[in-house]
Amino acid sequence: MKRENLTRFAWLSIFAAILTIGLKTGAYWLTGSVGLLSDALESLINLAAAVTALLLLKLASRPPDDEHAFGHDKAEYFASGIEGTLILLAAAGIGWTAVSRLFAPRPLEQVGVALIISGAATLINLIVGQVLIRAGRRHRSITLEADGRHLMTDVWTTIGVILGVWAVGVTGWLFLDPLVALLVAANIIWAGIRLMRRSALGLMDTSISAKNQESIRTVLDFYVKERGIDYHALRTRQAAARAFVSVHILVPGDWTVHQGHQLLEEIEADIRSNVPGAIVFTHLESLDDPASWEDIELDRTGN
Repeated sequence: MKRENLTRFAWLSIFAAILTIGLKTGAYWLTGSVGLLSDALESLINLAAAVTALLLLKLASRPPDDEHAFGHDKAEYFASGIEGTLILLAAAGIGWTAVSRLFAPRPLEQVGVALIISGAATLINLIVGQVLIRAGRRHRSITLEADGRHLMTDVWTTIGVILGVWAVGVTGWLFLDPLVALLVAANIIWAGIRLMRRSALGLMDTSISAKNQESIRTVLDFYVKERGIDYHALRTRQAAARAFVSVHILVPGDWTVHQGHQLLEEIEADIRSNVPGAIVFTHLESLDDPASWEDIELDRTGN
């Protein structure tokens, strides 16, 4: 699938956010519950996140150009960072409102109808969230996966709010409503921190997963055993859907250029087949040249 086709999932998320905002806002107006208000505010963040995802997925799908020779894939990490920031701002607003209501509680009205409406919004988010997570994993898009996980956080948040509002209706304990809103804010903060951490790790060229690194070493060790070669300076980094791999391959000094090139082609093909989305760079060196063992460091300085 072409990367640009992934934007249809972002449009799905936008549609779901608009629909749930309407439902949750209606539930708030019926009851006056600050817990339901906090839930509606989080859906506004869902909408902002979905629009951000749409824009950055379009940017990430652009082909390499003169200024971005390695493509635009890392634009997806900005989506996670922006979404995390918006979540933290929403949590601050929810917390402020909840603390005010804690000291000045208000009775809730038409609780039954409001809970049915919120339940419908939760079902929408549950379905769309699962679709986005699966699409993100299938197409290796951290933007879609992050958006889906955020929606799943919203699902659990709404369930908590529904239970809290129901408890207020049953017990008459009005303090439960702002208390649930504060718990919602805490949950949102945790989700925002995780998204921002993931964004930061991606922008700092974090290595690919340990599982994929082991797959690469398995390929290289096979050639060491079967072809009498060696390797070093293996480095990897993840850039959204792409995985960049670089490694130095050392071959006997009496090999021809043609032999060395054919070996590199085989190694690169095997790594790509084991690590989806991998871009592989190899550097050929001689086992018999002492200089081959002096270029392992990332920053090489000449004298």
